[in-house]
Amino acid sequence: QVQLVESGGGLVQAGESLRLSCAASGSIFSFNAMSWYRQAPGKQRELVARIFTSGGTAYADSVKGRFTISRDSAKSTVYLQMNSLKPEDTAVYYCRADRPGNNYWGQGTQVTVSS
Repeated sequence: QVQLVESGGGLVQAGESLRLSCAASGSIFSFNAMSWYRQAPGKQRELVARIFTSGGTAYADSVKGRFTISRDSAKSTVYLQMNSLKPEDTAVYYCRADRPGNNYWGQGTQVTVSS
């Protein structure tokens, strides 16, 4: 059973930073990729950032240059460093881990950015 536990969300003002963490049960290299998604009220869940086993990364256009995804394999943890936060970044942020044929989700952590 794969468990993903997110943390680090909170309420910040526009322009400030937050770092989200996603702690996985087992080695993160057992997954093809790990990702951060977000879902704002009334909107569909969207991909924010992804890191592949190779170390390659991908970002949504809306967060490029502001957000950075990284990992610490020793801690089985993936991070999302979010800088220059904007009110439109307000959402519940979810961690996802991928294996062939299976996706696993965390419970989500709320990020609220006030203007």
